[in-house]
Amino acid sequence: MEGVIDSFDLAPGYRISRVIKGGWQLSDGHNTAVSEDPVADMFAFVAKGINTFDCADIYTGVENLIGQFVLANRERAEPAPIRIHTKYVPDYDALATLSKADVEAIIDRSLRRLNVDQLDMVQFHWWNYEVPGWVETAGWLRELQQAGKIELLSTTNFNTQKNRDILEAGIPLATSQVQYSLLDPRPEKALLPLCEQHAMHLLCYGTLAGGFLSEKWLGQPEPTSRENRSLIKYHLMIEEIGGWEVFQALLGALKTVGYKHGVTLSSVASRWVLEQPRVAAVIIGSRNADHVERYHEMFSFRLDDADLAVIAAAKAQMSTPPEDVFDLERDKQGRHGRIMKYNLNAE
Repeated sequence: MEGVIDSFDLAPGYRISRVIKGGWQLSDGHNTAVSEDPVADMFAFVAKGINTFDCADIYTGVENLIGQFVLANRERAEPAPIRIHTKYVPDYDALATLSKADVEAIIDRSLRRLNVDQLDMVQFHWWNYEVPGWVETAGWLRELQQAGKIELLSTTNFNTQKNRDILEAGIPLATSQVQYSLLDPRPEKALLPLCEQHAMHLLCYGTLAGGFLSEKWLGQPEPTSRENRSLIKYHLMIEEIGGWEVFQALLGALKTVGYKHGVTLSSVASRWVLEQPRVAAVIIGSRNADHVERYHEMFSFRLDDADLAVIAAAKAQMSTPPEDVFDLERDKQGRHGRIMKYNLNAE
């Protein structure tokens, strides 16, 4: 039975779909397998109940693309109720000299690109904790929020302590966008309890590990080459949990649960994340609308105690990185950090 995509109230009057269409896959130079008409694709997602879209100031070309979609939606006889989440990611090399004027200039640029008077959500990121200033910068964003340029203020890829620094400065945060999946349970260490304490929620990317958590990889040999940064990124996480054999055991467990419910193992993996505490939504990085029908499947069933036991047994065989959320990726010289692009905001 096809499920209906759930919605979630992040704040009074602020409702999102529990599946968010991610924008990273649409950025220039990321991949060539994109739609010829991405705006039409966005309307296809809306028609299926996915009315929330994620982008960033540093996803080259994506804010402008979504801005076209915003204009097209506004011109319809009955505009759809959509939500657009963007990010503020100051360049790594600019952190030490960042000013309030710099912050406001990027926020104003996002407003122009997205063709809106107020940004629905801004998710703030800080590359290097050795450079102080994230609390002060969050305070400037808070001032822009109070001035009406931002509705909800959030973070992305902040670890627990640095989220706490912002919260303890009296700056309320609606959500934290983090990588969270059966391959990467790092948010469970400390971030989830902090969210519970401060009524924050998680928006989760990487729930399907760039497509690794799918039937496509079940029973397959470990790849020796990876076609894009996304596959490199998530292959590194497979190595962190214990390697390909442990990963195959996880896929087998998810396949068993999926067979019981008549759904794909990908839907089981996404459903598991959606059922975790404080999780508001999962972000799906689709290049086009070819598979939009599949996302309903994760709402057609719930995981029972027997399902959770099967998954927990596979999860127990996996290693978990000792670091907190995104701390592996924050090491610019480490193998996770070396694939990052750090200075994409400079024009």
